[in-house]
Formats: sequence, C-alpha cells, structure tokens
Amino acid sequence: MIDTHCHLDYLDDPASARGELGLTGLVCIGASVQHAHNAVQLAETLPGVWATVGIHPGDSAEDSPEARAELEALALHPRVVGIGESGLDDYWDDTQRPAQMAAFEWQLDLARRVGKPLVIHTRDKAGAESAHLCVMDVLKNWPDVPVILHCFSGHTGLLQFGLERGPHTYFGFAGNTTYKTAREIQAAAQSIPLGQMLLETDAPFLAPVPKRGKPNRPGYVRHTLEFIAALRGVDPDELERITDANAGRVYGMYETNSD
Repeated sequence: MIDTHCHLDYLDDPASARGELGLTGLVCIGASVQHAHNAVQLAETLPGVWATVGIHPGDSAEDSPEARAELEALALHPRVVGIGESGLDDYWDDTQRPAQMAAFEWQLDLARRVGKPLVIHTRDKAGAESAHLCVMDVLKNWPDVPVILHCFSGHTGLLQFGLERGPHTYFGFAGNTTYKTAREIQAAAQSIPLGQMLLETDAPFLAPVPKRGKPNRPGYVRHTLEFIAALRGVDPDELERITDANAGRVYGMYETNSD
C-alpha cells in the first residue's frame, strides 16, 4: 500500500516507516525549502520513497527569488513526483493572503512547466470558507494542471468543483476521515468516484482511529483504508488496488527510477 502524503523527515527514524503494515511506497512532502531538500535526500536513499517540493502556505514568508530557484532545480529531480504542498490557509491568520497567493500561483505555474501535479492545502477557520472559495477561483485559471486536494475537508463547493474538473483532480483522505465528527469528510469519501480517491496519513499528524492521540505513522494509512472500505461497502483489497493505481497515475511514481 502507498501513503500518498506524509512528512517522513519529521519522524525520529524515517527508515523505520518503510514496510510497516504492508506499506510498499510513500510520498514525502517537502513543504519548505529545507524540508524539500530533506524529502529529496530521503527519496534518494530509501527504497520506495518519492518526494514533492514546495512552500506550504504557512511558510509563504520564505518565498523569494532564491527559494524559487532552489525549488525549481529540485523539481527536476527524477525522484520528485509533485509540487507543494501549496495552497491557502486562513485558519491562523488571514492577513497572509497576498503572500500565500503569490506562492500558490507560482507553484501552479511550476507544476505546469515540469509536468507534475500540485498538492493543495486548504484550511479555514471553523464556519468560514474564504480559503476554499479562493482556491476554486484560482484553479479556474489552471484547468489542465493535475491537483491533489490534500487532506480533503469535505467542503461541498470544492467537492463539486473537483468533480466537475474531472480526472485532473484527486481527493486525498487522511486519518481525520475516521473521526466521529468528520461527517462532511465521510460523506465525500462515500460519494466521489473511486478513480479520484487517494489515501494518506499526513504523518506525524492526524492519526486515525484507533491510533488517535498518538503520533501518526505512514503505515497507519491502512486504518483509513479499512474505514473507508467499510463506509462504502467495498473490499479493502480492491480499494487498496484502486487507490494505489491512482497514486501511481497522478504522481507518475513508476515512471521514475523506483525500487
């Protein structure tokens, strides 16, 4: 099974994540310049590991010509399969919107130029939807760039937009899908076409039930798989086959030098 989104370099022993609970591959997200370098290094040294490179919206203050030059160079690495995570985050401070927008649009352009998908982070304060609405407005101008809506929130507008966008849009479901209060996320996980679904951990964050409250691990993606399989009434092995194929397709993982 593949964990399509984790922060492997945040773990005390990254190599130990390889192979746990049947894990055969994972994508390490480089969400800042330093983490991008870390992700590429791990992808070079650990079998079954790929990387993305980008600037998280929470780190948009580090966006600069120098940072962009470093990330552009890393984006061409054969073990780099995506750009980001990028996007918009109004949860903590919505005054950062101009800097986040500049970094987001640049990363969309970079993804288009290098022919790799953009991993999108979208987060609002409770009861708000400004970031979600703005992400949709921006993406209307980039209809052909494949995107992954990481840790999908269940937002109904973004769900419909992604469905209408079709095969260029994938929805990533993380461990929070298993939480009792995650009714909108669960509804989305039940309704979207399986061909647009990805499974992820966002490790070390958002550990799924029955590991909630503990540091998340890439192998725990299997708990989310089993939960969604039960939710949809499908065989877990079949869901694993489909979502792993989706990951390989959107990331082009097996077109790179892989083990």
